[in-house]
Amino acid sequence: MSMKAANKDSDKLIHSIRTRVNKETYQKLESLLANSTCQSIGELARKLITREKINCTYRDITMNAPMEELTSIRKELKAIGININQITRTFNQEKTRENNRQNYIMQITELYRKVDIKVERLLILISQLTEKWLQR
Repeated sequence: MSMKAANKDSDKLIHSIRTRVNKETYQKLESLLANSTCQSIGELARKLITREKINCTYRDITMNAPMEELTSIRKELKAIGININQITRTFNQEKTRENNRQNYIMQITELYRKVDIKVERLLILISQLTEKWLQR
């Protein structure tokens, strides 16, 4: 028998253990299961019995507002970038008057001002998040 086959046999869960718990204990287990990476109460119970590490995940709801704002800024910056690309393409393709080219330059300048405002807001958000994470 190969070493892999021997390891597989020893890893199999062949012994059954049954137990009963009261409602309060079961609710505690369910709560722990909801926050852990375990897939079932059986897996959770096995880890508890063998004192294995149980990974629990918690969501920090105070991060919802900054994350939504970061997402919004990302979308706006992407839209501004698309507009700049379209204006640049039109500028390079058209062989129009100097006055029309100045109009394109003014449009791009205004878009870069918007980018500057968004980047400033982004840097403020990042410093706030950094302060929050580094205080822990």
